[in-house]
Amino acid sequence: MPRTVRTSRKHRTALLAALTVLAPALAACGGTVGADAQEITVYSADGLKAEDGSGFYDKVFKDFEQRTGIKVNYVEGGSGALVQRLAREKSNTKADVVVTLPPFIQQADSKGLLAEYRPQGADKVADSDKSPSGTWTSVVNNYFCFIYNTKELSSPPRTWDDLLDARFKGKLQYSTPGVAGDGTAVLIKAMHDLGGKDAAMDYFKRLQRNNVGPSSSTGQLAPKTDKGELLVANGDVQMNYANMKSMPNQGIFFPAGPGGKPTTFALPYAAGLVEDAPHAASAKKFLDYLLSEDVQRQVSAVGGGFPARGDVKAGDANATALAGIMKGVEVFPVDWADIGRNLPGYLDAWKAATGS
Repeated sequence: MPRTVRTSRKHRTALLAALTVLAPALAACGGTVGADAQEITVYSADGLKAEDGSGFYDKVFKDFEQRTGIKVNYVEGGSGALVQRLAREKSNTKADVVVTLPPFIQQADSKGLLAEYRPQGADKVADSDKSPSGTWTSVVNNYFCFIYNTKELSSPPRTWDDLLDARFKGKLQYSTPGVAGDGTAVLIKAMHDLGGKDAAMDYFKRLQRNNVGPSSSTGQLAPKTDKGELLVANGDVQMNYANMKSMPNQGIFFPAGPGGKPTTFALPYAAGLVEDAPHAASAKKFLDYLLSEDVQRQVSAVGGGFPARGDVKAGDANATALAGIMKGVEVFPVDWADIGRNLPGYLDAWKAATGS
């Protein structure tokens, strides 16, 4: 007959103690321990983190970990590229939070990549800067711009037509529409300023003789402009103002259309909880933290941007300088629903015009 093995109370106690010690190791190896892991992964468009560790994200991530014990793993990329990555990973989600620019936050929403979550403080954000369904909200307000090398140029180009000048041949570059958020913004501003899609595409066809070529990330263009490899590039106010300390040879400008008035539009960093986020509870804490009053006051003081919360009035030196940059610039509204519906057609037209 088979031998029956009986476990003594002493042995059972020892076994339970061993399992208790082993549980954290199982969790670290992907075991099915119930507690939410003390880490999150954030996919974000570039501009909020600095190479020297002095950026907005650098401080926010460090302070958040000190307060909560939750580590932030950071993945940076172009806005469009990040949404494509989220879509590819949908069956095996890696990211917990995505921070990206319009129209790509809306695109992520339309693809079912975002979960509904209204962070604490979202009620203080303007309705135009958040999803009515609660899937995303702006966390840093921002505006589209161009930059120029201040050592080589005594003043910036004033109009779009000025950028067609032969002196910019091989010295002008803008990030790729459809891949980078700021690159897509070039299309939006040109269509607004120049009188519609057809006029804008005719312009891009002529501009191509000066254009260096594609760039998947707008952040790569600022150091090239600072060094003089480029004379003109696209960007956004927050990113380029924030990196002026390390790249002092760049200036911000807003090219004007036929009307002669410089224009721009809001291009906020918008954050959302990723659908099926592996660490959703921790991710929600992080989104709450981004919209807290303390962090929103740091948006300008540390990040060189504009608070997303309307009740936070920044009065620091950066806020004063940013107000000066925006003085006299017309901020026009954008129909993001139209951009979302028609973006594929706009991109196809741009590719045909430029041969990209």
